[in-house]
This record gives sequence, C-alpha cells and structure tokens, in this order.
Amino acid sequence: MASMDVPAGGRDAAKAASPATSAARVPGKQYMSWLTLAFMTTSSVASLRAAPSMAVYGLAAVFLYVVPAIVFLIPTALVSAELASGWNGGVYRWVSEGLSKPMGFLAVWCQFAMTIFYYPSLLAYVASTFAYIIDPRLASNGLYVAIVIVVLFWTGVWVSSRGTKAVAGLASGGLIIGTLIPGAVLVILGFVFLGQGNASAAPMNASHILPQWTGLASLVLIVNNFLSYSGMEMNAVHVSSLRNPDKEFPKSMFTAMGLVLLIFILPALAVSWVVPAHDLSLTAGVIQAFDAFFSYFNVGWLTPVFGVMLVAAALGGMLTWLAGPSKGLLLISRQEGYLPPFLQALNRFGVQQNILVAQGVVTTVIALLYAFIPNVSSAYWIFSVITTQIYLIVYLLMFAAAIRLRKTQPDHPRGYRAPALHVLCVVGLLSSLAALVIGFVPSSQFGGGSVLAYVGIVTAGLLLLGLLVPYLFYTLRKPSWRQHVDEDPAEAGVDA
Repeated sequence: MASMDVPAGGRDAAKAASPATSAARVPGKQYMSWLTLAFMTTSSVASLRAAPSMAVYGLAAVFLYVVPAIVFLIPTALVSAELASGWNGGVYRWVSEGLSKPMGFLAVWCQFAMTIFYYPSLLAYVASTFAYIIDPRLASNGLYVAIVIVVLFWTGVWVSSRGTKAVAGLASGGLIIGTLIPGAVLVILGFVFLGQGNASAAPMNASHILPQWTGLASLVLIVNNFLSYSGMEMNAVHVSSLRNPDKEFPKSMFTAMGLVLLIFILPALAVSWVVPAHDLSLTAGVIQAFDAFFSYFNVGWLTPVFGVMLVAAALGGMLTWLAGPSKGLLLISRQEGYLPPFLQALNRFGVQQNILVAQGVVTTVIALLYAFIPNVSSAYWIFSVITTQIYLIVYLLMFAAAIRLRKTQPDHPRGYRAPALHVLCVVGLLSSLAALVIGFVPSSQFGGGSVLAYVGIVTAGLLLLGLLVPYLFYTLRKPSWRQHVDEDPAEAGVDA
C-alpha cells in the first residue's frame, strides 16, 4: 500500500477486457511502451511515507527493502501479469475462476477492508506532518492525531459522495508535488550535508548492512515492507497494452522495481543521516528530516512549504483510494448479492454513500485508539501491520488461484506466461504465509507497549474485519439481495 498512497491502474482494469497476444499486433490498437508502464508502476507503488520506519535502521534499510522485493515483489508482478492477460476483472475474477466465487468475494473484501486500517495510518502521517507547520509538539499528541484523522476522513467521505471528478487531478498532481520533488530534494540535501563533512546520525559502515538481530522481532521489519510493494497486481492489467508482453513486461517490471527501490531506499537513508533514531517519529520522520536539513542550510522557512506539499500528496492519495475499492465491492455485491440492499444503495450522484459512511464509522473508532495509545508511533505501527495482514490474504488467494488455473485451464489464452509459474507461486505463497505469521510478533518499533495488547489488537483486526465480517455477509446473504446490474464487475475493474 504504497505503500499505498496513489494507486494507478485499478480503474483502468476495464481497458484490459481482452487477453493480449505476444506475437500479433492488432491493427488500430493503441500500444504502450514498456518504459511507460515502468513509470506508471513506479508512480503507483513508490511513496515517502514509509521512509521513517526504515530510517531508524540506517544502512540496513537497503536489506530490509531488497529482501521483500525478491521474495514478494517479483512473484507478485509476474504472476499477476499472467492472470491479467488471460482474465479481465482483477483479483475477484482470478480467484473466482481459480478457486471459487466465495473465495473471490473474500479477496475483493480484503482489498476493501485493508483500507479501513490504511486510512488511520495515512492520516496519522498527515496529522504529524501538519503539526510541524503549526506546532511540532502536537506530532506526538494522540488526541490531536485522532481529531485530525476523524475530521479529514469524514471530509473525504463528503467529497467522494458528491461524485466529484476533481479527485483524479489531485492524485496525479500529488505524486509530482508531494513525492517526486520532495524525495529528490531530500536526497540531494542529504548528499550535500554529508559532502560538507557532517557525520551521519546513523552508522554507514559495512558492519551495519544487516539489521541487528533481536529474534523474531527483527523479521517483522521485513513483513511491513511487503505492503510497500502492493499495487503491482493492479498495474498488471496493462500487460495487454504492450506490443510484445513476453519480453517487454519483465523488462518493465524489473525497471520499475529498480526505480521503486531507489525511491524507497535513498530517502530513508537521507532521513537516517540527519535525524537520530531515538528522536525519529514514525509518522513525522520525513518532515523532521526536512526541518533539520533546512535549519542547517538556514532556509527554515521552507519547512512549512514542504509540509504542505507532503500533506497535499497524502490527501490526494486518500481521496483516490476512498471510492475505488468500495465501488468494486459494490458492483460484485449487487450482482452476486453479497451485501444487504442498504449497503448497495447509491445516492443521487451514483456513489455508494452508505458503504462509505459505514466505513467511516469503523475508521472513526480505530482513529480514536490514537487518543488512548500513549505512543503515536506505536499506534501507527500497529495499524500498518494490520493493513499488511489483511492484504496478505489477497495474495495468498491470488497465488493459489494462479497455480490451479495453470492446471485446470492450461489452454486458456494468455497474452503473457510467467516463467516457472509454479516456483514463483510457491515462493510467493510461502513468503506471504511467513509474513502473515511473523506479523503477530511485535517489533522494536512498537516501543515498550504490552506484547499481549499488540497481539490482541492485530489478531482482532485480522479476524474481525478480514475474515469474520465477510463470512457473516456470505452466510447470511439472501437471494433478494441480488440486483440486476448492467455493469459486469469483471468489466468494471473491481481493483479500482
């Protein structure tokens, strides 16, 4: 989930309505270059928000990003490309065809449910960043963070429920203004800072390439980075737009992976150079680094400017995500009758307002936990882990479906066939399953909080919203919940 800040490609799933062919070129068809797809993927995956959580580990951040890229990002990208080139409609269609419709519903539900925890963690980052514009002391004030989350989320619900089309512009502009420019400035300032002879706040020698081993808690760091690469399966829908998918898609994905790693790693290192680990806030670390650099270079007045840029990007990303997953859930539920009529209702703008409001109630309850958990960084970390846990269910189902589809429908037309699919799926399954299990172990990022409380909150979040709620919806559904819809979920792009 970006990091999951500005996903691209989900809403374009409908454009991939037919499988691609790697050899033939369709007359009149608009093709995309592999480099364009690489940039699209980079823009939808990369984000600065995760930099502080890895910056506390200094040079070891490189290792903590590269390992998940190898065991998770590569399998996800290549496997989802094969599925997208053969079956339009995103993860619901893939899992429904490969496993069953109930499992497909679980997959698309988890895509929606993980956003319930994603928004509080994203808006906590916004609140802490904005605090540096008005009063830095507020960044660690749980009540302030909770109030900002609630106000901004409900404002977003109101904007989304109006059916405004200005949201898309906010997202694309936010990428450049709030991610690419600040990221480049942060890294440049970092190199200049070190080049002038200043010592790095974090050790940068060879003995610190690997993170300090503290048992299972050390593995949790890698787990949280899995979600940093989420969104690859959404961009896979564009494989049909390449002239030669077999050759160009891997080239595009490996290029994107290199760019994503640079965007993740270099800003994290820059933050670690100027902000000591014991002073670093997981929510406000990026703006802390800008404040330290700008103060050093005597341009402190730029801190609020960059704070506004970071906030604008995050809010644009939130608005983009807010209506997307819920729309996919709505379309499937109206066709299959998975949700009660109340949640399927549309307002006069054609927006699924009741789903957004129900989501807002749950998000508000979660946000209020920030007021009761003493350490804002600990709360941020907990919700980030729950988000990862729920989304990992989607990937477990996707890899399992890919294996079964290759076995049960070997001759189904595919524009791209992933090399060594079974090996990729097994690696993806094992790494996702290991990440799911390890996620219940609190890392050092959790601070000195109760381990039992941590495990309880993560378990409750995963079981309640990730499994129990969709199970109840499915078992309690009634035939009358089905509605005639003109739009097929498979054609609408349910990953939006």
